Amino acid sequence: MTVRLQKFLSEAGVASRREGEKLILSGKIAVDGQVVRLLGTKVDPAKNEVSLNGKPVQAKAKRFVALNKPPKIICTRRDTHDRATVFDLLPSDWGHLYTIGRLDADSEGLILLTNDGDFCQKVAHPRHGMLKTYRVSLAKRVNTEALKTLTNGLRDDGEWLQAKSAKLLAANNTRSEVELVLAEGKNREIRRMFKALGQRVLRLQRIAVGPVKLGELPRGKWRVLSQAEIASCLRFCGKAQESHRRN
Repeated sequence: MTVRLQKFLSEAGVASRREGEKLILSGKIAVDGQVVRLLGTKVDPAKNEVSLNGKPVQAKAKRFVALNKPPKIICTRRDTHDRATVFDLLPSDWGHLYTIGRLDADSEGLILLTNDGDFCQKVAHPRHGMLKTYRVSLAKRVNTEALKTLTNGLRDDGEWLQAKSAKLLAANNTRSEVELVLAEGKNREIRRMFKALGQRVLRLQRIAVGPVKLGELPRGKWRVLSQAEIASCLRFCGKAQESHRRN
């Protein structure tokens, strides 16, 4: 099966797709001994030999990983302030993976990582509406009217924010626990929604991405996705894409 050269470079852990394009344009990439400068070039990893500055580039096995991100850990690959990242929690030779979406530094829970560009795009694309489930701890009691506001939607800083569902799990006079489901992941969306309602978030934990559940995975640990989980994610995205075409 052929893939774009820059995609092959990305999945081999050589560079991001954009950085790969720069390598191609600068004449540093060769296919079967011939320098290639055309960005649309496709290669078959099973048949073609790709090299960078004369050194062979080997395709890496596809990986699909679930990680339980602790608070204060960031999702970028490198940090200018030398903060810990999710990649510090993974094997050292897995630096070619990239996160599917992000959680802000103060949030915790399920993060998916992969080196499969197609899988990443399908799961992350807002058009596919991959549902993400969160458990939110709040600093005071929340009422049903507030939860209705979340599902009806509200505007914050010129942006429309809306939950697919909001369920009260527990409440007393000093604390509430809410389960929230979102189809999109706009920047700090949950914190912004609750702030607009006069609520302060104490803890924000993502507990599911589509069919993939956090379950009992310990904080700071990772596991490999099952083939059933991968297939289920792709089926969901395929149905969403088909529905989008029909509409």
